[in-house]
Amino acid sequence: METGEGRPGVAATLRALNGALGRPAALWVKESGARNLRHRDFLAPRAALSAAFPGGQVPAGVVAGVTSLAGPGVLPVRDCQETPAGLAVQVRRPEAFRSLLGPPPGPAPAVAVPAPAGWVVLHCPALRGPAALRPRHLRPLLLADHLAQLLRAQGVGVRLVPALAEEGSREVLRQLRVDWPSGSSGSALPDAVSALKRVLGQSPCAAACEQGPGTAVLTEDVICTVHLKSFVEQQGLVGYDPNLDVLLVTEGKLRSLAELQQAVLQCTAGGQGSCCSIVHVVSCEEEFQQQQLDLLWRILDPGAHTALQKHLVCGPVKVTNPSSPIGADQYFQLRKRQMYEASVMKYGELAQDEAWTEVIDTLTVAAIRFEMLSTAHRSQITLDLEDSSISTKGTKSGAFVMYNCARLATLFDTYQRAVERGTYPPLPPASELNFSCLREEGEWLLLFNYLLPFPEVLQQAAQLPASTKGIRITANTETVCKFLIQLSMDFSSYYNRVHVLGEPFPHLFDQMFARLRLLGAVRDVFHSALATLHLLPLSQI
Repeated sequence: METGEGRPGVAATLRALNGALGRPAALWVKESGARNLRHRDFLAPRAALSAAFPGGQVPAGVVAGVTSLAGPGVLPVRDCQETPAGLAVQVRRPEAFRSLLGPPPGPAPAVAVPAPAGWVVLHCPALRGPAALRPRHLRPLLLADHLAQLLRAQGVGVRLVPALAEEGSREVLRQLRVDWPSGSSGSALPDAVSALKRVLGQSPCAAACEQGPGTAVLTEDVICTVHLKSFVEQQGLVGYDPNLDVLLVTEGKLRSLAELQQAVLQCTAGGQGSCCSIVHVVSCEEEFQQQQLDLLWRILDPGAHTALQKHLVCGPVKVTNPSSPIGADQYFQLRKRQMYEASVMKYGELAQDEAWTEVIDTLTVAAIRFEMLSTAHRSQITLDLEDSSISTKGTKSGAFVMYNCARLATLFDTYQRAVERGTYPPLPPASELNFSCLREEGEWLLLFNYLLPFPEVLQQAAQLPASTKGIRITANTETVCKFLIQLSMDFSSYYNRVHVLGEPFPHLFDQMFARLRLLGAVRDVFHSALATLHLLPLSQI
C-alpha cells in the first residue's frame, strides 16, 4: 500500500468537499456503516445545509463543482445528488481501488533517513516503584510503550525514562515484549544530582528540615523541604492539586529529576532541537506524587523544557476476584494458562505441541495489551481474573485480532502452494489488475474504512495536544486497538462470505487477483498496526 502526496486521503477529500460548498464550516461527513455505503460515501447533512444555505437549497453550480472535484489526495467523485438526508456523494470506486492498490504514479523517490520531527521524553514513574509490578502499573507502562511506537512512526524522536534497574521488572517487560531501555548512566547521574543539590541550596523556595515535637520522623535521605503551594501561586500555574503544600526533598527525588534532565540533554544535544516535550504517563494513584516532582523540577530548572511538562493520567485498574494481591507476573501467567486451556479445547493435541509455545505467548501478550489499551486511558478498567473470555473469546479480544491476521497468512500460504503446484498462475503486477472486478460491498468497506484512513488513524493516535491549558493532556491511545478490532470484525465477515480462492478457471482469475491484491493491502495494515503494539503477526493459529 503506497503512501505519499498522490495517495487519496479522507482529510484531503473532506477539505475539497467543504471548499466546493464555499462555506467556512465543515459540513461534510464520511460514511462508514455498510447500509449507508450502499448509497453514498460522503454526506452533507440536511440540517447543516439548512444552516449554511437559504432554505437549505444548494445552488446548482455548487453541486456541479462538487462533481468535478480533483486534486492531490482527493478521491474522484462519480456523482453528487440532493437526497432527503442531504447532499450525497458517491466516489468512482474502481478508480479509488486503483489509486490505493495499483502501482504508484511515478518512480519511488530516494529514501533518506530524516532527522526527528521533534523530541518527546516519555516518563513512566511506575517503573520507579516497588520491585514487584502489579497490573495497575502495567497500564501506564504499556501505554507509554505503545505511544513511543506511534510517535516514532510519525518521525518523532522518543526517549523513555527511567532506565530499568530491577531484574524482576525486566523479566515481566520481556514477557510482554516491551522495549524499554536499561542500564546505568555512569558518573553523569551522580554529577547531575550534585548540581541539583547546589541549586536547591540557593532556592528561595527551599527550607531546612526541622524535627520538632509532633512532626513525622524524617528519613535519612531527606535533604530539605520545598514550599510548592507558594510557588504555584507566584507563577500562576493552573491544573495542580490544591492539596500540594510542603514537599520533603529526598535523594531519590533528585535522582529522578537528574535522569529526566539527562534525557532532555540527549534530545537537544548536537543540534537535535532547542527543547523537547516531556510527558509523564502516570496512573491516577501516582498523579499527586508526580505533580510534586513536576513542580520541584520547575523550581530547580526553570527552562523551556520544564514548562512543557504534561501529565497523561490513566484511570484505575480494578481487579475482581483476587484471592490475594496479584503481581504483574502472576497476571501474565494466569492469562497464559487461560489461553492455553482455550487452545487445547479448540485444537486438541495440536495446541499441546511445543511448536505452539510461541503462539500461546503471542496470543497472551495480545490479550493483555488489548485488555489494557482498548479503553480510553482516562476510564477505569476492570480485570476479572476468573473470566477468560477477554483473552480467548468474542470479537473484542486481542486473540480475535491475531486469529484474523493468521487467517490472512494462511490464505496467502495456500495460494502460494497452489501456484507452485500449477493450480493458479502467479499474481500479476498491480498495473495489470482489473479493479472493476471488486464489486462486493465488503470489499469497498475494507478499502474505504480501513486502507484509506489508516495513515490518518496513526497520526490521530500519536497526537499529543501540548498547547492545552493546565498540565493534563488526553491522547487517543485506544484508537489503534479499536481500529484493529473493527477491521477484524469486517474482514471476518467478508472472509466468511466470499470464497477468495475459487475454482481454477481462467475467466475467474481477474476477480481472484484483484481480491488477493486487496487482502494483501489489508494484511499490510494489520502488520503495521500490530507493530505499534510490539506484536508480531502469526503465520498459524
